[in-house]
Amino acid sequence: MMFSVQSVRCCVAFGLMALSVPVMAQGASSAPAQLRPYRINPGDELEVYVWGEERLQRAVKVLPDGTFAFPLVGQVDANNKLPADIEAAITKGLRSQYREAVPQVTVSVRTPMGLQFSVAGKVKTPGALTAGRYINVLDAIVMAGGPADFADVGNVTILRKSGSGLNVIKVRLTDILKGNPNARDLAGLPQLESGDTVIVP
Repeated sequence: MMFSVQSVRCCVAFGLMALSVPVMAQGASSAPAQLRPYRINPGDELEVYVWGEERLQRAVKVLPDGTFAFPLVGQVDANNKLPADIEAAITKGLRSQYREAVPQVTVSVRTPMGLQFSVAGKVKTPGALTAGRYINVLDAIVMAGGPADFADVGNVTILRKSGSGLNVIKVRLTDILKGNPNARDLAGLPQLESGDTVIVP
């Protein structure tokens, strides 16, 4: 099925609309979902401050194995952790260095470059992409330039690694891209996770 210029414009327009709509996983209830707290991914750049200790204030990059090195603490496991989890780990690692309480540790995400995914198949610019924020499957296709001619947007697939297995999530975008969306369609769009692959046949 060939997509007209108007259809592609609808794709972009509704991709922007979806950014403001709470996203839910397929099969969930229709109640509005809360925004997920950001969890650290390999490739993210973090800012770590130990208050009053200039020598312990620095930017660190999370390695591909999900860890980073920090003075007086050693390797810190950051993969899939909240910033608060890393603050607690660094505080615990520094405890032996202080007679009194450990100074306040603050961890913030300086550059969320680790949230990466791929879009393959019949899109205009397939490849690996970095969002820097949580997005849904429609946003991902818009970032890849929108569907190409003859794309089957009623049979989009998300491949997601889960431990040693692979989850397959099917998504139908036909009504949305034809300009006939409803709130349920938009709210039901799956949110992508780091490492996902979106396939548009």
